[in-house]
Amino acid sequence: MDANNRTLGRFSSEIARLLQGKHKPIYVPHMNTGDYVIVVNAEKIQVTGKKLDQKIYYRHSGYHGGLKEETLSTVLQKHPERAIKHSVKGMLPKNALGRRMLSRLKIYAGDAHPHQAQIRNDQ
Repeated sequence: MDANNRTLGRFSSEIARLLQGKHKPIYVPHMNTGDYVIVVNAEKIQVTGKKLDQKIYYRHSGYHGGLKEETLSTVLQKHPERAIKHSVKGMLPKNALGRRMLSRLKIYAGDAHPHQAQIRNDQ
């Protein structure tokens, strides 16, 4: 999937739907029937409003005083994959099945990816 000029939340909900397998007629909630999803151009994702400055992501190192916070604009500059992964993770089930679904998500900042079978040669 190409993230070029796509809105973060709407794009993430499409990805979550594919990872869960809700687009297939054989979907059941207790099995992983979803597909692998490869996302390219993650740095070109769009957001609306003032989210670039007001949305804050938190991480904790595990040590005392180890709470780190970054705004969405900083995350998109340094690690654009994290913004999409964090958004999709919130839309998946919060259990072992959801973690397995998230492992099928591959996100790349640029337009190149190493998954040779999924590269189209229609030139």
